[in-house]
Parts: sequence; C-alpha cells; structure tokens
Amino acid sequence: MTHQSMDHTAAALVAPGKGILAADESTPTMAKRLSAIGLESTEPRRREYRELLFTTVGLSEYVSGVILFDETIRQRTTDGRPFADVLSSAGLIPGIKVDAGTKPLAAFPDEVVTDGLDGLRDRFEEYAELGARFAKWRAVLRIGEGRPTPTCIEANAHALARYAALAQEVGLTPVVEPEVLMDGSHTVERCAEVTTEVLRAVYDQLARHRVRLEATLLKPNMVLPGSDCPEQADDERIALMTVEVLRRAVPAAVPGIVFLSGGQSDEQATTRLDAINRHVPQPWELSFSFGRALQAPVLRAWAGEEANRSAAQAALLHRAGLNSAARYGSYRPEMETVRA
Repeated sequence: MTHQSMDHTAAALVAPGKGILAADESTPTMAKRLSAIGLESTEPRRREYRELLFTTVGLSEYVSGVILFDETIRQRTTDGRPFADVLSSAGLIPGIKVDAGTKPLAAFPDEVVTDGLDGLRDRFEEYAELGARFAKWRAVLRIGEGRPTPTCIEANAHALARYAALAQEVGLTPVVEPEVLMDGSHTVERCAEVTTEVLRAVYDQLARHRVRLEATLLKPNMVLPGSDCPEQADDERIALMTVEVLRRAVPAAVPGIVFLSGGQSDEQATTRLDAINRHVPQPWELSFSFGRALQAPVLRAWAGEEANRSAAQAALLHRAGLNSAARYGSYRPEMETVRA
C-alpha cells in the first residue's frame, strides 16, 4: 500500500462525527464481560455477540472502524461471511489488535512492557490478507512511588515505535496506544506530568524509527486524577489539562487523537470527550476509540438472549450517537434518556 492509502485510512478513521469501536478484548477479558451478565465465555457465544455488534444497521453513521481480536478477524457470520468483509461492506474499516499483552519488566517491580514484536512482520502480512487496514498496540504505564521509571517509559515507547514501523511497512495504519492508568491516588497534575513525559518519549521513538506521522493515530488516556485520589476534578478541568498536555507533546502532523475510555463509566467518557471538543480548533481531530464505554449498555440489553438482539443493537446505536454528538461538543446529559 502507498503512503497515500495509509494516510487516507488514518483520516477516514477520524472523519467528522465518527470514532472507533474497540471490540478487541482478549479471551480472558471477554470472559469477564460475559460473566458479569451471567454467561459462560465460549467461542460460539463470543462470535454471536460480536456478530450482533458488527451487523448493527446504521452503525457507520457514528463509527468509522472496528478493532478486532485475533480470534474475531478469523470468525464468520451465521451465513458464512468473514467479519472483516461484513464490516467493509457496511462502510466500517476493519482493524486488528496485534500486541500480545503485558509482561513484567525484568528488574523493575510493578512495571510492565508489552509483548508481541517477535514474528510480528509475518503476522501483519496475514492480517492484511484477512482484510485489516489498521492496527493497534497498547502500552501500559502505572503511576506510583517512583513510577513510571524512565526505563519503563523508554522500553514501551521503543516497542510502540517498532510496531508502528512494521505496520506501515505492510501498509497498515498504526494506532499507537500508550495508556497511563487511572489506578492509584495520584492527582490530576501528576497524571498530566507523566502523560506529557510518556507522549514525548513515544514521539521521539516514532521519529527515530522513521514512522510517518500522517499515517498514524494516537490513542491516549485522558488526563485524569487517580481513581483513589481524594481530590477529583470536574470535566472542564480534565478537558483543559488534557488539551494542554496534547499541545505540548503531540506533533500537528498526527491527523487524529482517539481517546480510550479506560475505567470511566459510559457517561463519564462521553461528557469528558464533549468537554474536550469544546476547546476546538486544535491541530488534530479529537475522537474516541471506546471499548467498554460503547459496549456496556449493549451487553446489559443483550444478556445472551436472541430475543434481545434488536434492543442490544439499539443500545449500541444510541451510545455511539451520543459519542458522535460529543465529537461536535454538542452532547447534553438529557440526550442519555432520549433514544435516537
């Protein structure tokens, strides 16, 4: 693929009013989500649930692309169509999560580095053949006493850059996800400090690895106080600090920023995305790549019952529509109760 087609994919993923559905939960994570609604996680059940998501009529009005898991990109609908084809024909861009999860960083207690670079070039070629047009790799950084260390930041930034270069080599647009977790008692100011340091390290490594920024997206955390911090921040403060950090650390060549929801409730993720989008124009599109914050109401509505399928799809459309409104800074809390 050419530079132009990767650039085009990046721009299409952050088209006005649209964002990404992250449906790339690993098998253990999916087991947790299903057990929360009293269901056992089996391959047929995971397939059935994801088919429900991907065949929602009208989803492309609010969602530009869908991140798949390795199992999911190989699955088919009940009538035998590969999921990637179903998405493409509905106007949604198929993507793939390629990292292999986190492992302890040797000699650095409580710190992790993401696995999955071994054999990635070959896997990328296979994923491209299976229909993926973009990819995602997640790094995880924890705030704590003396953490994250410079070594942990550098190891994760380096892995993200190597992944991104390999993705572009095969023509896939890389989504770069350095997540600073909200676990802990740190203040919003500390989160801003760490997020700035992490993003600067990531863009330094992307430059060293000759990654074309126009053909990438950034998937960062919002700047939030730790979940155990006694002093929480309001949405406006979170929005201001998030935008300030991004302006200090993210080059203008990056076409879009797709926030992760990371531990926030459905409504929190939407109201904060809305607050951030009230500070436009910025050099980049400010969008979403939500997993749980889009899917939680869908799982509740579905509960594993075929009879609830249309209600579950309506819940997905409703939630996606609210996040689409937040992209324009036009979301209102009262929209929560008015079904589109």
